[in-house]
Amino acid sequence: MIELKHVDKSFGHKEVLRDVSFRVENGETLALIGGSGSGKSTLLRLMIGLDRPTAGEIWIDGTEITKLSEDELDDVRLSMGMVFQYSALFDSMTVGDNVAFGLREHTDYDEEKIQEIVREKLLLVGLPGSEDMMPGELSGGMKKRVSLARALAFGPSIIFYDEPDSGLDPVMTRKIDDLIIETQKKLGVTSIVVTHDMESACLVANRIAMLYEGRIIAMETPEEFRRMKDPRIREFLGSFAMESSVKDWN
Repeated sequence: MIELKHVDKSFGHKEVLRDVSFRVENGETLALIGGSGSGKSTLLRLMIGLDRPTAGEIWIDGTEITKLSEDELDDVRLSMGMVFQYSALFDSMTVGDNVAFGLREHTDYDEEKIQEIVREKLLLVGLPGSEDMMPGELSGGMKKRVSLARALAFGPSIIFYDEPDSGLDPVMTRKIDDLIIETQKKLGVTSIVVTHDMESACLVANRIAMLYEGRIIAMETPEEFRRMKDPRIREFLGSFAMESSVKDWN
């Protein structure tokens, strides 16, 4: 579903990504981890088409996107959903209007069809009947759920999650993790989850990829990742205040 081939990205003289290559299979969930400045956000922007690589190819569901026009990229983006780190809801719009926004902008659906989709997606994320609420009335976890409902509105085949657990307490973090897993199982979507939470990465992902100084240095199942002895990986894991099941990694 997603394939990167020898992707480089530089900003002026600063090389951010170096020879990045990997594949994500249809229906797979990949967790992307790495320290601050490792290139995670840049890689995400490249896959969405918001930036273009300095070199290399990016394939999304059989289409190489790096040379596409903006109009062509917009067509490809309709197959993608994005859940932003801070939800990125429109504060002046109701929950229902936030979920409906893209449908009104990019489809010719009538309002009845749009409202049907809004109700369906809000039910899917566990927020039935919340259409008339305002973002200011929502908790952080509820905002993440609305953001996911909006991302699902087009029926995407790929969902990108940018730090979905950021700013949430441990209980809500696990609920969001469960929602990511449930979404993948119910809809069969391909997912990339950028996260710093190692417990979340192990729960939601089929494989974990680690970026270090702009390169992918490991891409393994959670079980294999736990056993890796690479000192860069052990140092990264050890830099966090591990709790419960993550403590035994070191």
